[in-house]
Amino acid sequence: MRSNDVLADGFGRIVDLVRHALDGVDEADLTRRVDPQANTLAWLAWHIARGQDAQIAPLAGSEQVWTSRGWADRFDLPFGADANGYGQTSDEVAQVRASGALLLGYLQDTTDVTLAYLERLQDDDLDVVVDEGWDPPVTLGTRLVSILADDLEHAGQAGYLRGLLDRAR
Repeated sequence: MRSNDVLADGFGRIVDLVRHALDGVDEADLTRRVDPQANTLAWLAWHIARGQDAQIAPLAGSEQVWTSRGWADRFDLPFGADANGYGQTSDEVAQVRASGALLLGYLQDTTDVTLAYLERLQDDDLDVVVDEGWDPPVTLGTRLVSILADDLEHAGQAGYLRGLLDRAR
């Protein structure tokens, strides 16, 4: 197994984790907050896809799926197309409203692009420095693991939140 196969396996698991968290949830539960400052299922699913999309596109030398494939228009969110969830306020979190099908569609499209990019990589590519703004500089392999870890962490949060919502019924 090559390194990028391991990464592809990890990224490939995210859609199923999010699908399980969103399965059968209506829009009211997608936007329900367990605390006034808490993230919602809709925001978590959107942020997982946006974070991955916004970070993979420059690595792959491609446009973001969000804008190039019309997802920004379909979601029609009240903030700029460059928003991806990082640093958003509680009020902005509450403004992410979308159906489970729309959220999963965007995540699947983003994942497909990510997997196609990973397929092109060779093991030596993972040692290429992609960000010299850190000490030590960040390699492609480190950045990809960081993106994967962030997505998996948020997918776990979505699963946990789904469990809380189910118990509250």
